[in-house]
Amino acid sequence: MAHCTKCGAAVADNAGFCAACGAPQSAASAPQGGAVATQSQMAENVAGLLCYLFWWVTGLIFFFIDKRPAVQFHAKQSIVVFGGLTIIRFVLGMFIGASFFAVGFAGLGAFGLLMGLLWLLGVVLWIVLMIKASQGEQFRVPIAADLADKIFGKS
Repeated sequence: MAHCTKCGAAVADNAGFCAACGAPQSAASAPQGGAVATQSQMAENVAGLLCYLFWWVTGLIFFFIDKRPAVQFHAKQSIVVFGGLTIIRFVLGMFIGASFFAVGFAGLGAFGLLMGLLWLLGVVLWIVLMIKASQGEQFRVPIAADLADKIFGKS
């Protein structure tokens, strides 16, 4: 138990002010659980998980608001992985539209199967990356992590 620096009364370890005299106390101790929080009081593993929550959108948000290296890694990887999948699905969708106008429903089979596989890949990556980030791991998606390092620089 800590003591007030002004009156000497016993105060709780994480108290901001002394209950007896009201004097402000020195900086509160670090949060429990081993995770160090910043001004936003969000643990790194939670911020890393949130980088993947809404695909590249939350990755972009955390890229600009949180400068901790671990969070930056997850934000950059989220932008590259899910931004890349979004671009690929958009381009593939254009091919599906063009093939539909060119040959009718016959051209939709292969492209439709490919779109389904891309969607499945995105969902699997989304779940795996959120689980790994919540555990505090920096799981590197093989091609995307290297590409993120080239685009944004190493975290």
